Amino acid sequence: QVQLVESGGGLRQPGGSLGLSCAASGLTFSRSVMGWFRQAPGKEREFAAAINWSGGSTVYADSVKGRFTISRDNAKNTVYLQMNSLKPEDTAVYYCAAQRRYYLGSYNYTSDYDYWGQGTQVTVSS
Repeated sequence: QVQLVESGGGLRQPGGSLGLSCAASGLTFSRSVMGWFRQAPGKEREFAAAINWSGGSTVYADSVKGRFTISRDNAKNTVYLQMNSLKPEDTAVYYCAAQRRYYLGSYNYTSDYDYWGQGTQVTVSS
């Protein structure tokens, strides 16, 4: 049974930083593309970042490029999302997702992913 468990969410002021983690089990993590999505209240779930099996290739949504960094540690079966220069519009539930594919093909649609975590709340407010 595949499990993705996110952690690290919380409340930050605008301009602050926050790091999210997603621990994976039940899948061949080192052969899986991993992604982060987010969903704000009343909005659809949207792509934030993705990373290929080795960590050598990453992609970002324009809204987070230059502020967020996705990375992975295959020895720990964990993917991370470091979020800097946070804005109120970054407020959302953040979801970790995994593909059964190891190379970055299609990555920015929810339908591209086979497994999902339960989400962790990030709130940016003064």
